[in-house]
Parts: sequence; C-alpha cells; structure tokens
Amino acid sequence: MLRTSFSRWLGWTALAFLGLIAWDLSGLDLPVARLFGTPEGFALRDNWVFVKVLHEGAKSLTWVLVALLCATIAWPVGFLRQLTRAERVQLAVGVIASVLVVQFIKHGSRTSCPWDLQAFGGVASHVSHWSWGRGDGGPGGCFPAGHASAAFAFLSGYFVLARRVPTAARWWLAAAVAGGLLLGIAQQVRGAHYMSHTLWTGWFCWVTGLAIDTACQWWRSRAAHAALAGAPSRTSS
Repeated sequence: MLRTSFSRWLGWTALAFLGLIAWDLSGLDLPVARLFGTPEGFALRDNWVFVKVLHEGAKSLTWVLVALLCATIAWPVGFLRQLTRAERVQLAVGVIASVLVVQFIKHGSRTSCPWDLQAFGGVASHVSHWSWGRGDGGPGGCFPAGHASAAFAFLSGYFVLARRVPTAARWWLAAAVAGGLLLGIAQQVRGAHYMSHTLWTGWFCWVTGLAIDTACQWWRSRAAHAALAGAPSRTSS
C-alpha cells in the first residue's frame, strides 16, 4: 500500500515537473504579465484588496494556522485526532519546512520581479530564472513566489492525511492548491511575480512534503523492525 502510494505520488511529481518545463519553454510569462502591466507599471500594485487582504492578511492567517497546527500536536481536534502524535508533528514540521525551502531558494535568486522590468517602468531586463548566476540589472530575489508558499506549504499535510483520513486529505489538497493559486495570481496581478514563479513554488512545496514523508516512513519502518527484533521471543510450554 505504501509503495503503491509513493509510486503514484512520484508519478504526479514527474508529470508536474514536465508540465512546468513546458511552461518555461513556452515563454508565456511575459505575455501573461502584460495582461496586467504597461510601460507605466501595474495599475493594481497598490490596490487595497490585493495588498491588505490577499497579501498581508493572508500571510498573517498562515502563521495563525501554523500556530494552531503546532497546538494540535498536544491537543488534536476533529479529523486530526485520527493521526498519531508523530504524524501531527510531521504535519506541522512539513508546513514550516516548505516555507523555509522556498525562502532559501529565493535568497539565492538573481531573478527580479516583473515590476522591476524595463518593460513595466523598471530597470531590469528579462532573464530566465534558469540562468543561474546571471543578473538582470534589478534587485533579484524574486524566484520562486514566496507569498504563494503561504498556502502551498500546506501541501505537505496531504501525505500524512492520505493514509488515515483520505477524504479529508483530498479536501486538504484541494484547499492548498486553490489557496496557492489564488495568492500567486493576486501577486501576479500586482506585478510581483510571473506565473512560473507560482507554479514552481507549488512544486517545491509538494516535493518538500513528499521528501519529509518518505524520510518519516523510512524512520518509522526502521523503528518498528528494531522493536520487533528486540522483543523477547515466545517459547511454547
């Protein structure tokens, strides 16, 4: 069962990777950005809804949810009661780790945001985020989309829930994907990111969750075998 699930998840990961490569090769990032930006900039960059609600508000909500997940390690509620304590720890750690992974990649990125481009009133030129080490004349630090990770980070919870509460896992997955796309598109409308930045963020968060789940399953399997090997054998009377 576990091997079947892992093979299926690995297949989805590979298909998503190929889809992302196809998007990058299509060169659609700039045409899509031009739907919202002009040489004068992005009209909705400082829009109250996009800034206060979908950016600052969503970020605050994410950390409230993370705090609640940490609290449920000791005091589980709802379907989280069906998880073991170790699984609830994995759930919280996976979300935090996903955010940190995205931030780590962003820290080393030399790709600038759309609103920094000359085409939209800035100073940078458009350089692919795959051109590692090559500056574009702007501030950089824009790839992948950190804000979208506020929702995509919860993808890691799907792997934990899928084995215990599959129905809740599917809803959890749908909510994380929908939330990530919503936050990513909101930032794209403002000129803060390209579509590829959002899509890659989702993939990085998914891979982080899968890697953590694989490591946890391996550790639990070893612990179970060790416990079995150390148990006293029974002798018949």
